[in-house]
Amino acid sequence: MRFYVRLVLLSFYCLPLQAQLVQNQGITSPLHRANQGKILFTSREIPPADLQTTDFLTRTPLTNRSNLFMTVFLANSLTNYLHALAPTLSADSLTKVGNYQFSFFVDHQLIYQTNLHPGAPYAQIKNEETVLSKPLIDNQHEGRWWSQSAWNRFMNQGGDQALTEGEHLFKLEIRPYLKLSQVLVGPILAQGEVQLDVKRKPTFNVDTVRLTTPQPYPGLHVSTDSFDMRRIKELRGNIEAGVFKHITSIVVLKEGRILLEEYFNGANRSTLHDVRSVGKSFASTLMGIAQHEGYLQEKQTLREFYDLKSFSHYSAAKASTTLHELLTMSSAFDGDDDNMDSPGNEEYMYPEPNWITFTLNLPVLPAKYQGKWHYFTAGVVLLGDILNKRVPQNLETYAKNKLFDPLGIRQYRWPYTPQKVVSTAGGIQLSALDLAKYGQLYKNKGKWQGRQLIPEAWVTKTFTKHQAIPGRSQEYYGYLFWNKTYTVQGKRLETYYCTGNGGNKIFVFTDQPLVVVVTATAYNTSYAHAQVDRLMQDYLLPAVLK
Repeated sequence: MRFYVRLVLLSFYCLPLQAQLVQNQGITSPLHRANQGKILFTSREIPPADLQTTDFLTRTPLTNRSNLFMTVFLANSLTNYLHALAPTLSADSLTKVGNYQFSFFVDHQLIYQTNLHPGAPYAQIKNEETVLSKPLIDNQHEGRWWSQSAWNRFMNQGGDQALTEGEHLFKLEIRPYLKLSQVLVGPILAQGEVQLDVKRKPTFNVDTVRLTTPQPYPGLHVSTDSFDMRRIKELRGNIEAGVFKHITSIVVLKEGRILLEEYFNGANRSTLHDVRSVGKSFASTLMGIAQHEGYLQEKQTLREFYDLKSFSHYSAAKASTTLHELLTMSSAFDGDDDNMDSPGNEEYMYPEPNWITFTLNLPVLPAKYQGKWHYFTAGVVLLGDILNKRVPQNLETYAKNKLFDPLGIRQYRWPYTPQKVVSTAGGIQLSALDLAKYGQLYKNKGKWQGRQLIPEAWVTKTFTKHQAIPGRSQEYYGYLFWNKTYTVQGKRLETYYCTGNGGNKIFVFTDQPLVVVVTATAYNTSYAHAQVDRLMQDYLLPAVLK
């Protein structure tokens, strides 16, 4: 039977137009006709209509600044290819459970194979397109496309080790796949190769690298402590050479004073950094202040704030969800941002006209989630909405009066929900030094210039290991803060920290007099957080511990 199915599939791919389920774009040009079944590479983005044979690469340098684009010439559209794998399924069903499989080879060895999530590209593209023109590497527009995500996964899953300095043959194969009761994979739709001359090891003279001399900043003096200047110069040189990508700032406070302040990629002291989910931690801060002032309590349940019977999936378990569970991401809501199939994934929330309605309409699954950590952005949005209802005026004004003004933070920018409430999902924008002030406030146990802004007891609760992070060794979650421990020079350095998409961090070390801010714009990349860990482990912490 397996041999018979394979023969049928092979006959289909040889005669693709005989099995049309949906109308596609067809053969779009003589260049397309001449290159059906091929993947061709370019060093820049070129619209398919403008491509010339001279644009295609057979050999190219691969540096930390290189770009690499692919053009895939297909004989048919993806949906029609998927139809051969499951002839009884409709086009709509095929696009929901099928996509491309990418296979990455280096020097004839399969390094990584990935089945792209069915959510991207969109169904219409799967139905119609016969030419794919997408970036694998686009340093100027990082994280925009599913193709870049596939490349970054390849690099993280062995590509980085395989592409050592020197010449390598890179090959890419694309197949269709369907995820039914089992995964069905069709034959190769297109393939291509290019010789890469890998030159990713930077060469620079450390002695010519110049570091910034910190200047005082409102609320922050300059430290006179020493540090390993050569190591920080090496770090700066590596960032400028693109070894660490899209880093925009690094600030280190020691004993509450500015020890290091470096900017990159066009950023400066006044830049407002979009730190994404770092902003979630501000919801915890404002919750602690509001509880201290008697506006609400973390033990309160959702039934006290919403008429839950007016929403879908009412249950006693939903009604009894506490604010504490939202703070620790341990509620029973069926929402998991790490799972694209979860109905409460944040990506399904953002297009909705009412994020609160979206969240409260979700079912709860106590057997699966109750008391277990799962990353649930919509729950933090709910927390922000509750705060907005209970504090004087609104949450934006409350944050200004109780947090930002006392810290001397004048320049910042909030995003808003569709209901015009400041979004606690993330995305608040502040300068690197103001982010450092926020971290130092926690280092000071909630006190700033002699004034207790956050109750010390709340800081203690926040910096408590309420939940273990599944799949990570010795990593925990507090009240919308994370916890981990670095080991440097034989010392264990525990930190509670805020973190956001792109590699944005505020580290508050528990046993060292350090607050570290790293901002970055490596949004939607698989390497963003890992490179910050490497930056901290290999350069920053060894330098400032000296």
